[in-house]
Amino acid sequence: MGEKVLMKGNEAVAEAAIRAGCRLYFAYPITPQSELIEYMSRMMPKVNGTFVQAESEIAAINMVYGAAGCGKRVMTSSSSPGISLKMEGISYIAGAELPAVIINVQRGGPGLGDIQPAQGDYFQATKGGGHGDYRLIVLAPSTVQEFADMAGSAFELADKYRNPVMILSDGLLGQMMEPVDFKPHKTEEELEELGKQHYDWCMHPNEDEPNHHHHEINSLEIDPLVLEKHVIHLGEKYDEIEKNEIRYEEYNISDDNDVLVVAFGTAARIVKSAIDELQEEGKSVGMIRPITVWPYPYKAIADRITSKIKKVVVFELNLGQMVEDVKLAVNGKIPVEFLGKVGGILFTPEEAKTKILENI
Repeated sequence: MGEKVLMKGNEAVAEAAIRAGCRLYFAYPITPQSELIEYMSRMMPKVNGTFVQAESEIAAINMVYGAAGCGKRVMTSSSSPGISLKMEGISYIAGAELPAVIINVQRGGPGLGDIQPAQGDYFQATKGGGHGDYRLIVLAPSTVQEFADMAGSAFELADKYRNPVMILSDGLLGQMMEPVDFKPHKTEEELEELGKQHYDWCMHPNEDEPNHHHHEINSLEIDPLVLEKHVIHLGEKYDEIEKNEIRYEEYNISDDNDVLVVAFGTAARIVKSAIDELQEEGKSVGMIRPITVWPYPYKAIADRITSKIKKVVVFELNLGQMVEDVKLAVNGKIPVEFLGKVGGILFTPEEAKTKILENI
């Protein structure tokens, strides 16, 4: 770690991705993530990387699909409607078991919406915006530092599970500036080793000649029995991810909590201010912030439902999406309340505080 640098979230995650070994980046411009693509256009040539502004989001994600099969760390980024266009390709990448990183700097929607921050893409990211039985590992940052740190984590998870990973950010985190401490650049030797490991991953046994292998990158299986076996294999992999990779933050959690709050991303940092004020006033409120929104920390939430907790209050910048996962975790034991804001409008700490007080 070196000296902290004041950077916009979009630029910080781009710099962190390059340091983590991203050498191929394909994207199409869209607000509020345009600084990310601009930064990559300037910096990728300096690290002997490849930047392509594709002719469309569909072209960009299919470039990612091809590049991921070549043993390089590859990334794309977009904002909400652009991610929608990428969904078919994301399903292909998941089906072919290729590692790639996708960044969504969310904006207001549906449709073209506006360019302000929102969290309306939670369903799309966590429930499968594309087709078929597949999953994305989805990371949700709450600060610019965490946004940057997640670039390295995303590539590591993508490589480990041969699966696409999405970082679910938003227009506020993309545009705001905060101090960032970056990890060192990966060396050329480390990148070469990653490439070798990747090439080995893509080897499949030749059933006619058991001692021979071939490199096949494919998401098409015409034989139903072969496809069944493949999809079951994917399901087993997702089960393994759920066992090993759930991440969350506990904030002000104690046995004295009267209310449990659940929020992610930008919403969570606003709610923290409300919790701090309530703590000063003698009210005990704890928060669980999911960091992986898939796999989701159901057990962490369920385990905090003690006899003292009267309500769970969920805060999101949407009409109510993650709240459905919270209700699954709570399993009807106590009421779950919700406060959402839409249209790119943020709730204030005061509004969050009022909502919590109504449920103490």
